[in-house]
Amino acid sequence: MKYTVIKRFAEHSEVVGRTVENLADEIVKAVKIIVESCRSGGELFVFGNGGSAADAQHIAGELVGRYMKDRPPVRARALTTDTSIITSVSNDYGYDSIFTRQLEGIARKGDVVLALTTSGDSANVVKALEYCRSRDVVTLAITGKGGGRCAGLADVLLDVPSDRTPAIQEATQVIYHVICELVEESLY
Repeated sequence: MKYTVIKRFAEHSEVVGRTVENLADEIVKAVKIIVESCRSGGELFVFGNGGSAADAQHIAGELVGRYMKDRPPVRARALTTDTSIITSVSNDYGYDSIFTRQLEGIARKGDVVLALTTSGDSANVVKALEYCRSRDVVTLAITGKGGGRCAGLADVLLDVPSDRTPAIQEATQVIYHVICELVEESLY
């Protein structure tokens, strides 16, 4: 067991290290897009499935509440929290439409979406990004290595250089904590 503990921590350090080497400029670009949108009255919509849904809620919570300091809330919303919407849309239109249908009702030009998917291929995430691209809503995506189908749909792609889901999720958390910190610092 101790060997596995050491191996996993070493893997985490290695993946996070490669992530910062590969993505520092893209993370800054994503932050600037979010900040510009917020300053213009835009909103950030965050979504994903499973663990990524939990991360979406975490991101929105950090931005609406507080990350490191007391300040006014940032306009941010996770599209993964309303079970009535998710289940009714899934029932009436199909699971692939749960994010798109919400965005059709609330997203406007100048808003930003942040899609989370370790594979980059989640059908409902891909469909939502396609919708946003057709409506001039800026698209950001955090994915695993290569970005999958999301790669061609994200204005800014933050693809963690790993194929291993737990490692991608761990690096994703570091990425979005840095984003929250920089958004908070930039706006307040």
